[in-house]
Amino acid sequence: MLTTVQRSDPPLVPIEDEDDIPLYAPSPKAYPQKVSGLYRRIKWGLLAFCLSVYYFLPFVRWDRGPNLPNQAVLVDFEHRRFYFFFIELWPQEVYYFTGLLILAAVILFLMNAVAGRIWCGYLCPQTVWTDLFVQVERVIEGDRRERMKLDEGPWTFDKITKKATKHFVWLMIAWWTGGAWVLYFSDAPTFMKQMALGQAPFTAYLWIGILTFTTYVLAGHMREQVCLHMCPWPRIQAALTDEHALNVTYRYDRGEPRMSLKEARRARAAEEPAGDCIDCNQCVAVCPTGVDIRLGSQIGCIQCGLCIDACDTVMTKVGRPTRLIAYDTDEAVIARQAGRTPTYRLIRPRTILYAALIVLVGGAMLYQLATRAFLGVNVIHDRTPLFVTLRDGSVRNGYTVRLINKRTERREVALTVDGPLNVAMEVQGANASADWRPIVTVEPDSTREIRVLVTIPRASLRPGTNMIRIKAADLFAGESAEAREHFFAPEP
Repeated sequence: MLTTVQRSDPPLVPIEDEDDIPLYAPSPKAYPQKVSGLYRRIKWGLLAFCLSVYYFLPFVRWDRGPNLPNQAVLVDFEHRRFYFFFIELWPQEVYYFTGLLILAAVILFLMNAVAGRIWCGYLCPQTVWTDLFVQVERVIEGDRRERMKLDEGPWTFDKITKKATKHFVWLMIAWWTGGAWVLYFSDAPTFMKQMALGQAPFTAYLWIGILTFTTYVLAGHMREQVCLHMCPWPRIQAALTDEHALNVTYRYDRGEPRMSLKEARRARAAEEPAGDCIDCNQCVAVCPTGVDIRLGSQIGCIQCGLCIDACDTVMTKVGRPTRLIAYDTDEAVIARQAGRTPTYRLIRPRTILYAALIVLVGGAMLYQLATRAFLGVNVIHDRTPLFVTLRDGSVRNGYTVRLINKRTERREVALTVDGPLNVAMEVQGANASADWRPIVTVEPDSTREIRVLVTIPRASLRPGTNMIRIKAADLFAGESAEAREHFFAPEP
């Protein structure tokens, strides 16, 4: 029995028996060809910007005052701080990172609703580093045909030299990528000196090794396989997109029927149907994932627009209008094919919803950041005993109070307590008192734990649980903070 199985290259492969059909077919290696044009220039610009920010941002300085790090962006695990220029976040403010993740997700949804996978095509780290690695490969081994010929040829001295040089440069880029990531967790100049002298912590060398290996493998060897088989976003965005989203599109209403240039010219002279596509396959040759955009929307298309540049170059040479491949919508292609004027709906319910969510979440985060307190107080009640009955019948509860000073100067903090009638407070370790209030000194950008005893006459208490408020007030800045806590009393 003769069976036919469809493949991408060649189109049809005869199989003598159905049992001979392979369950796994290796993907052909993509050899992206050099191309120039608008979208290639945009990609070069974004690549240079993204890599410059990633590699050199740890060396940017930001003066925060004495006794504080002057690195603009720093994740300080030792002191449990995150610094981003003028912003300083403490561990209890981790909700800001939650908000950033929500913002990133909604922005990604909005980008997809407007223009498909433009994140994948221009800003994704896998795309950026793969683009860089391919350029290194192109400079050392040549363009598409030279690289294909080199891979198919025997191992000569020239081939060994080129391959060794390419992989060495790849490893150096991957090593610097891993090293730059570690610089965000330590003072960059100090850490580089420690690295040069072999005095850096072992964990630093370990993570540099891990990130070097992953960058080298993912950007140098796996490349498009990451987009096709590892990344979940192509599957997610396929469920989020609609017929009004701009995507890199082959305008089949204009390109079909395909034929060679000579055949197309003869057909037009005879006033017969002829599409603008001359089947040159340049759109496939320049694609970093090796897909044929003329087959329609595919999971391998990262919407980078390089096929647009390649097709425009060919159309210019053959004297046909450009943008046979362009950012377009499915609805517009269908409208033109039906003879209608296409309409574009970039502003529609889903884009409005996404934009509103971005404004809402971003506004809430900015408001919280602008109005956040730099003085905090946390109160923890003693576990045992919950209360102590004194000789005069009054009841005392013990607490551990943590004062938080988020400013860069020392602060004098006065403590008070509000609660039932005649409540009294004793602070162990208070430095002084003002207006009968105990004063506690808290060092810059730090916390201090103190022991607090609160006493209330029995006549002022309800049986069981009462509530008190412990307040902390800066004597000079005017800031204050308070915390509510239970005050336990014996049952009648």
